[in-house]
Amino acid sequence: MAAHYQYCGRFAPTPSGPLHFGSLVAALASYLDAKAQHGRWLVRIEDIDTPRAVAGADQQILEQLDQHGLQWDGEVLYQSQRHDRYHDALEQLNQRHLTYRCICTRREIKARGPFYTGICRAHGYTPEQAPRAAIRFKNDSPQLSFHDRIAGAVVIEPDFGGEDFVLFRRDGLFTYQLAVVVDDIEQQVTDIVRGADLLTATSWQLTLWNTLAGRQPKLAHVPVALDPQGRKLSKQNHAPALQSNQCLAQLQQAAEFLGLGWLEATTKERLLEQAIRAWQTKYLP
Repeated sequence: MAAHYQYCGRFAPTPSGPLHFGSLVAALASYLDAKAQHGRWLVRIEDIDTPRAVAGADQQILEQLDQHGLQWDGEVLYQSQRHDRYHDALEQLNQRHLTYRCICTRREIKARGPFYTGICRAHGYTPEQAPRAAIRFKNDSPQLSFHDRIAGAVVIEPDFGGEDFVLFRRDGLFTYQLAVVVDDIEQQVTDIVRGADLLTATSWQLTLWNTLAGRQPKLAHVPVALDPQGRKLSKQNHAPALQSNQCLAQLQQAAEFLGLGWLEATTKERLLEQAIRAWQTKYLP
């Protein structure tokens, strides 16, 4: 009989700067889904990519969530403090002969085509032969389709979904793909609600879920907020930070963006109560 897990969702921002409107949309969606199903809502700081992390951004993000009334359960988990867990997971995959060392540079990969061809698989490089190498996952049973609660049936381009993706980078950092799955499994996350920009890479993550845990989470990918130029709102595109004196209005705008209508309320607490009911009606029939 399959194990039963109580609903657990999470919001997992990268501390590369303060939250913006697009971040708030993702945070609110995951929060509402958890509260509408009487579950836990965790916050995780995904600072595994240390060159992207900005000093103090993690505390600023947590303050912004608190200002908007989005209270999380339990302690905040930091990926930068979990290298031992990622190493253990990588070693488990190594022992199952599910990885190999890759010495290809990005330029070499790009020159061969849009997808990695698996050229280093046959070489069987040892650590002595290739001390500065990436470690890739042998993606022999890729997940090329899955159901998303919002996007519906999702089918992934086979050349992308079947790519031998990287678990450990040549510069000595664990990848997001490995870290996010290890964390979600250990925190017993059951439902992942996030932006649709992560929909495609979900296929790789589900493959790792199957390999490491033998189960998968439920998925719901919400639309991504865009800037006037049609680009995803992001710190990289200089999206303006949320304003601490406009929390109620920003929550109203985020709720409306999520298709919940314009919620009239005079306090954040009242608005979130209305938003939870509206989420239940729209997304949890």
